[in-house]
Amino acid sequence: MNAGDLEPRLRHADSSVRMQAAMAAGTSKDAGAVDLLVERCGVEPDFFVRDMLTWALTRLPADLTVPRLVEELSSPFPQARSQALHTLSKIADPRARPAITDALLHDEEDEVAKAAWRTAVVLVPAGEEAALAADLARELGRRDPESRRGLTRAFVALGEPSRGVLEQATGVGVFAARVHAVASLLILDGLERDHRSATEKARQVVLDAGGGPVGGE
Repeated sequence: MNAGDLEPRLRHADSSVRMQAAMAAGTSKDAGAVDLLVERCGVEPDFFVRDMLTWALTRLPADLTVPRLVEELSSPFPQARSQALHTLSKIADPRARPAITDALLHDEEDEVAKAAWRTAVVLVPAGEEAALAADLARELGRRDPESRRGLTRAFVALGEPSRGVLEQATGVGVFAARVHAVASLLILDGLERDHRSATEKARQVVLDAGGGPVGGE
């Protein structure tokens, strides 16, 4: 399917038509569809269609998709940034790593930041895991519960290089950050699997250590 035929179908009011169009774009592997697919990722309202758009982009040459997705990371629209990051994490091309900036890792939009964490973990060069963990530790205790779960998953994915950073964070900072660090260690060590129960146990650990909620939750 060429881009001329694809565009009206990707803009169709019926999400099932858009889904089929995205699937067709991935199946046909038409390199001329890159710009259109990336553009639609930034505005598509349906989660499942967005996922299919990402799949289609992963089927196309990385030499074309990666630069275009990197360009999208500077978009003023949060969905465009988060979906570009998500797609880059699926392509996993190391050439995208320099584009995962500090600004994205600490983006004010939760969905963008979460996508940046996942992508950074996928693309982190060997030997730089601890440095990434230290940067991510600035997010401990912040944002909503789902974001905190996402950050813990990032630490767990980084594995042992994140341990020292988390252990240090258990004794400094605000109460919520210390709790988050302890909860992440509990999950990293396999002592807990559910983030909610890990957080409940971590709160008690911090309180028992004399680290009550002084200086903010």
